[in-house]
Amino acid sequence: MNTMILLTPYLSENLEVKNRVVMAPMTRSRADNEELMATDLIAEYYAQRASAGLIITEGTQISQEAIGYINVPDIYTSKQIEGWKKVTDAVHEKGGKIFAQLWHVGRISHPNVLHGKLPLAPSAINPLWQCYTKNGFTDTVTPKAMSLEEIQQTILDFQQAAVNAMEAGFDGVELHAANGYLFHQFFAKCSNIRTDLYGGSIENRARFLFDVLEKIKEKVPLSKVGVRIAPSFTDAFGIVTDDETVPLFEYIVTRLNDYSLAYLHISGYTLEKDKIKAERLVLDTAKHYRKLYKGTYMINKGFTRELAEVALEEEIADLISFGEPFISNPDLVERFRENAPLLTPDRNTYYTPGAKGYTDYPSLADA
Repeated sequence: MNTMILLTPYLSENLEVKNRVVMAPMTRSRADNEELMATDLIAEYYAQRASAGLIITEGTQISQEAIGYINVPDIYTSKQIEGWKKVTDAVHEKGGKIFAQLWHVGRISHPNVLHGKLPLAPSAINPLWQCYTKNGFTDTVTPKAMSLEEIQQTILDFQQAAVNAMEAGFDGVELHAANGYLFHQFFAKCSNIRTDLYGGSIENRARFLFDVLEKIKEKVPLSKVGVRIAPSFTDAFGIVTDDETVPLFEYIVTRLNDYSLAYLHISGYTLEKDKIKAERLVLDTAKHYRKLYKGTYMINKGFTRELAEVALEEEIADLISFGEPFISNPDLVERFRENAPLLTPDRNTYYTPGAKGYTDYPSLADA
């Protein structure tokens, strides 16, 4: 029987992985300590999943101003760097490769988690959404429109977070420019009504992303940097698509060809309830931007083993990232190889403290 493409190695100028199964970034809220450090339990969780070709961590918030969710292991203090070293060491000991996803939530936050300060965003527009605070899911407020000085400081914070990630032993970093968070807030007209260099035209609304990349490359090679975007994301986190959404993402994807990145990661999104139609919409979005991007291309959203193999066979992507299947199947790669049944994750334990629903899912070997 022929080997699945999904299970074969992938090698490019900037990225080498042992298979094309990527663990997608997923917030799990297990850093329930004052320092917001990655713990031994978090290290165990990622090490259990080290058979993936690449692990992308949950979003790690780059500064105190970037926080929007509690109990997230962050990456702006020396203690947090030490915590992440436990994780990278554990993954590397198992032969894995791991990138840190760098995260600033922008307006998807609340003064409850910002020491009373307003969240920062491109413009003072309430997303009318919720964030996860110490009081549970809490309604968002109208954020503070960032000054140019605050924008420049945030760019420096992303640079420092990339440096911190390298010190912590990560193989690279991913910029979370998707799903309605800070980068996406700059991109969208519904959340960015600025009239300066960071608002108005498509080029200006995309500027923040490229300014961050330019600043990071001063200290970290862009061959160690991936970018995640969500071109079809709409009607969530206060983001709605508009007449310039497609041209904006076409501009971003095309211009990213000028940067020698580790990869471009397309986060698929659809409100379609019909499974077959939803799969087709995700693949259509992936195909559209695949035509524009020349580097390593990763796609995500609801992929099964079979659909992922089709996407690779049709050269729609080079790598496929899987989210929820990795929560309940730490040995997802092995299960794909054996065509074994997948366990169903317990959604009630996605964001709760402790090992339950986190590190206690059995592997095939355990079974």
